[in-house]
Amino acid sequence: MRIGRVLTPVLLAALLALSACGGGSSGGVDDGTELSDLSKANTTTPSCPFTAQQVSDIIGQPMTDEGTCLFGDGKGVASLTVTTASELAGGATFDYQKEQAGKTYAKVVDLDQGDRGYLAVKDIQAEAVVVSSKGSYTLIMSSFSFDEAKYDSVLRKLLGVVFG
Repeated sequence: MRIGRVLTPVLLAALLALSACGGGSSGGVDDGTELSDLSKANTTTPSCPFTAQQVSDIIGQPMTDEGTCLFGDGKGVASLTVTTASELAGGATFDYQKEQAGKTYAKVVDLDQGDRGYLAVKDIQAEAVVVSSKGSYTLIMSSFSFDEAKYDSVLRKLLGVVFG
């Protein structure tokens, strides 16, 4: 993707600038990840890991392919959006995403998939973010009329497809 080719060098330059001010750390990354670790990260953006049929089977209702890794119920209500990025891009934004999830969702828990991940749920929406050497994945489910436990279960099943 052309945007990924443009953003990756920009993100790397920003990380380098932050590290110059922060004595060797990546600035915004507070989990001990050093800039040298991020500079070794994979810069390849993975393709969409799902088909509409896979999503339908896992979610338990018919879903249609509505674009680049966007699946909808055909009624304009429920949706699953999957955004993929490189390991480098995902690693650079992970802490911020998780911080924002903590402000938006009722529950945020760490995941054991990939190198870093979390799952966040509330009454009408859920989000899972995983950063791995395969790439970074953000899954957002909205308006399925699920309870928090069902959102949690479905997102974990979807991530199982990605990380086997």
